[in-house]
Amino acid sequence: MAGQNHIRDMARSVLTVMLLAAATGITTAKPDPGIPIGSARSVGMSAERLGRIGPAMQRYIDDELVPGTVTLVARRGKVVHFEARGSMDVEGKKPMRKDAVFRIASMTKPITSVALMILWEEGKFQLRDPVSKFIPEFANQKVSTTADASGNTGELVDAKREATIRDMLTHTAGLANSYIGNGEYYREQMQRRPDDTLAKLMTRLAALPLNYQPGEAWQYSTATTVVGRLVEVMSGQTLAEFMQERIFRPLKMPDTHFYLADDKGGRLTSQYTPGEDSNKIVLQDPGSNESRWVTAENKSVFSGSGGLVSTPHDYMRFQSAMLNCGELDGVRLLSPSTLSLMMANHTDDIPIWLAGPGMGFGLGWGVVVDRGRAATPLSEGSVYWGGAYCTISWIDPEQELVGILMTQVRPYGHINIRQDFQVLVHQAIID
Repeated sequence: MAGQNHIRDMARSVLTVMLLAAATGITTAKPDPGIPIGSARSVGMSAERLGRIGPAMQRYIDDELVPGTVTLVARRGKVVHFEARGSMDVEGKKPMRKDAVFRIASMTKPITSVALMILWEEGKFQLRDPVSKFIPEFANQKVSTTADASGNTGELVDAKREATIRDMLTHTAGLANSYIGNGEYYREQMQRRPDDTLAKLMTRLAALPLNYQPGEAWQYSTATTVVGRLVEVMSGQTLAEFMQERIFRPLKMPDTHFYLADDKGGRLTSQYTPGEDSNKIVLQDPGSNESRWVTAENKSVFSGSGGLVSTPHDYMRFQSAMLNCGELDGVRLLSPSTLSLMMANHTDDIPIWLAGPGMGFGLGWGVVVDRGRAATPLSEGSVYWGGAYCTISWIDPEQELVGILMTQVRPYGHINIRQDFQVLVHQAIID
């Protein structure tokens, strides 16, 4: 990866990034004088062009399409933009905070994938190992010719081969899912139960017929929750314990959790959904701040696919370690070689229907393979993923850049705020 020395500077610059206020910021915060804060020009970016980010986010807020946003950009070792706008609770008139806690949903997936690859580096498994070597229920699976998770229609045929750990990391394992096929039956079977554990949940998942032959297609699924269960089996710890010990504590990510004891002092953002009036947001449920992240009776199921809450500060620390070839502030999670492998495209020419043309998938992230076909400002080789509540983050190794957008609205397919933010970040690069 280019500019490793510069990237190490980035690692230092984000030690207390939630305290920083870039020149374009709306909320006030005192910068830590020991941390280099980016002048845009010093890292080859235009301050004037970075200034376009805030007004663009404000338009979405003013149109009541999102409640508020936190946006963060770092390049070449310096944070050059960190801004909070709008509200974290519209009804309560609570201004958005830079240290707000967000449901990051599928942005959990890269973290879970890194957790498993830590164990790969310790010699616990090989990527081509069948999942059944560690979770026996995944042996001898059947494939539904009609993608009917109940197996009641069409024909069930034997899998040509077992799903491998690599298949799980890349969403090519064939798993039944809520997107394609008999989603209603799938959701019924996978609904959380009061006595569930991750092991029990995976037993039910393994009993469902596969949607397709392993390795022959790409379908988004709960495969990364299987990855999380593999971490548990191999480590002897719960996924939450492993992440806390091996990732969150070493990287100083104090606000990243599967469940919260409370709403983090009022910092947990409220959830919103498009309403019937021109998609203007409405509170998703009256007690959204007391959601399952806080009040769940059963807190023993840790969803590696989408269970975490986090802050822009914490997620930037994780992304910085990834951009810095696996190391941050003297703490190494993975080797540069392993990160290079994870960020490579592992899906060849299989269409990645969720991401669209020009995109591939690595071991935990989407990968930009052909930026022309993808029509993206991100460089080829960039990795990224977003969450169901309209959050997104990406790493662009060529540009030595990390971008993060946090908000809380679901669904969000009617707006382009994530794509707009990516364009606004990259158009500000002038060198």
